[in-house]
Order: sequence, then structure tokens, then C-alpha cells
Amino acid sequence: MDIHEYQAKELLAKFGVPIARGGLAYSPEQATYRASELGGTVVVKAQIHSGARGKAGGVKVCKTEKEIEDAAEFMLGRKLVTHQTGSAGKLVSRLYIEEATNIDREIYLGFVMDRASERIVVVASAAGGMDIEEISASQPDTIIRVAVDPAVGMQQFQARELAFGLGVDPEIVNKLVPAIMGCYRAFRDLDAMMVEINPLVITKEKQVVALDAKMSFDDNALFRRPHIAELRDKSQEDPRETYASDRGLSYVGLDGDIGCIVNGAGLAMATLDMIKLAGGEPANFLDIGGGASPERVTKSFKAVLRDKNVKAILVNVFAGINRCDWVAKGVVDAVKELDIKLPIVVRLAGTNVEEGRKIIDNSGLTVISAETLADAAKQAVEAAKKA
Repeated sequence: MDIHEYQAKELLAKFGVPIARGGLAYSPEQATYRASELGGTVVVKAQIHSGARGKAGGVKVCKTEKEIEDAAEFMLGRKLVTHQTGSAGKLVSRLYIEEATNIDREIYLGFVMDRASERIVVVASAAGGMDIEEISASQPDTIIRVAVDPAVGMQQFQARELAFGLGVDPEIVNKLVPAIMGCYRAFRDLDAMMVEINPLVITKEKQVVALDAKMSFDDNALFRRPHIAELRDKSQEDPRETYASDRGLSYVGLDGDIGCIVNGAGLAMATLDMIKLAGGEPANFLDIGGGASPERVTKSFKAVLRDKNVKAILVNVFAGINRCDWVAKGVVDAVKELDIKLPIVVRLAGTNVEEGRKIIDNSGLTVISAETLADAAKQAVEAAKKA
């Protein structure tokens, strides 16, 4: 789960990470009022779940009330398109008005969970700012990485080594170390998956300030972090994924036209690969999980059908914990209840497979049966093209 910049800053500030003063605004009038509270030059920032907002016109430095009002009018209600949002963009419904900072130097600082090493890894660069992606690609040697031993956690000496590695002045080290340690504690204590500050700036007054902040959290740990779960903004999420997750389904929306209903993450990935191999494009990843009751199968169909680009549906179930007759009954019930007109390809294997196939064959529905995954993928691609 991702959160907005202002939310991330509020959380990080509680762990001792220095931030600039700011306030939230939902209208141009509120934006000018917030700016008057701060005084002086301010920065108007669109709040969306995406980076590269500055390049897309979502961050503007304003010196007068007219500039603030114009910037707010321009951003609010607009879909901001960045290289991270895709062509659809994300709707701007709130702004963060922040006092301007006298920047002397920008640094990149990030904390991520590295699954390969099973460690929290700190990633830092002396060159922060909007071009960090290009810098990491063209100058990978400038990126500093520090792995944190989970048995002891991040130590002060590691933060100091990181600060010296970034080449900051000795007088800044003692201010940078608490900021680094605060980010680590927030990552650890809030079950985060990513904490990123880009840029972490050193001001001309020799202060350290987190000028931007992004945080994402482990969805599986939200049950024990209700104050984090409350920060979720569904308007920033793919509506297909939101609908599915609210019903306990593992769903990831894609750009194709073949809807997929599969049990098991590994089999779902293999199904996507087979569709691609057959010349088609999957519309989604959907894992219905272990206890695939007929009701759960129907919910899965509803989730897939919310994507208007879907032209065919492929159901691929290898039953172990599941039973093929349950899944087959769910398919039949869903087609009848939802009055589905799209072509449906069903491949069943495993527990009670014969009973499942009989239910499909005796249903009187025009459901396409397949023996193998390769055959199912081929038939789904052909059906989608005809549709």
C-alpha cells in the first residue's frame, strides 16, 4: 500500500526526520490560506501516488497569492501523467503547500526490502533529484548500498559511513545520521516495504531537510497497523485491483484482453506466459487461492469483468486443496448469474477432475473445454481475436 507525500512526512517526522513546514489544501482558497500561514515563498505540490511530479507540472514554486491560486487551479481536478502513472495518469484531489527551502545540495536516500539477501538495504547517492533514474543507469558506481543485519538492526556507525561516503561536510554528518536512523526505525517499526527521500537536501543554512518522501507498506501487515491502513487512498489505485482486494482476491491489472482466473500464484504466472507464447495479451493476474468455493469463483468473474477490455476469459485450475467440481459449479453459476456473453475457456486438472468436466459438459453452456494449458491458452487467444 502506498501513501501520499504529506502522510509519509508526518510519519517520518515522528521518528526524528526533519521536514519543512507545510499544510494540506483541497481548493485554491485553502491553498492561498495555507501559504499565508507559512509566509514567504512556497511550493505547491500535487499529491498523487507517483514520482516525477515535477517534470509533469505537479510541483510549482510560487511567490505571490496569484501564482499560488493559478497553480492550484491548474493542478486540482487534473489527471497528472508521469512516466510512472502511464497514459491514464492519476487524479489530483489534494495539494501540499510547503515553505520553500534554500537548497545547497540534493542527496538521494532509500530503504528497500531486498528479498534475495533477506535484508533491508539502504541505497544512497550523492546526486539526488529528478534525474536519479538516469544517474543510476548511467553511473551505477555512484550508488552506495548498505545491507542491514536483521539480528542487530542498523547501527550508528553504518549511518556515519554512509554520510561520509556521500561526501558531506563533517559538520553535516551529525545532522544527517539522525535522519538516516529515523528512516530506518520508521521502516522497521511500521512494516514498510520502501522508504524513499528524494531529495534529502542540505540547505545553505547547513540544515538537513527531507524535501520529498515516499513510503509503501506490506499489505499483509496492515492488520496490526490500523493507523497506517487508514491512510489508504483508493482514488489513487487501479479500481480493478481495489475491487478485487476488498473481496480477498489477489489481482493485478494488466493491459491485455484475455481475463485469467487461476488458482496458485505460480500457475497464474505460467498461464500468463502461455498466453503470451500463443500470441495473446493477458488482462490480469488473478489467484483465487486455495479454498475456491463456487461463491469465490463468482467473485473472481465479477472482478475480471470489471475490465471492459476483456474479450475472453481463461479459467485454469489445478486442484489439490481445491476440487474441480467446486470450480466447475462456480463457473456455471457465474455464467448464469452474470449472463456472461464472452467466450470462456476452462482447463481443469487434479482432484475430482472428471466430475468437474461433467458439470461443465452437462450445463448446456457454450464453455470451451481444454485438456492442457497450452491448448487452453491457444483457444483463449483465438476466441479473443474472433470476439
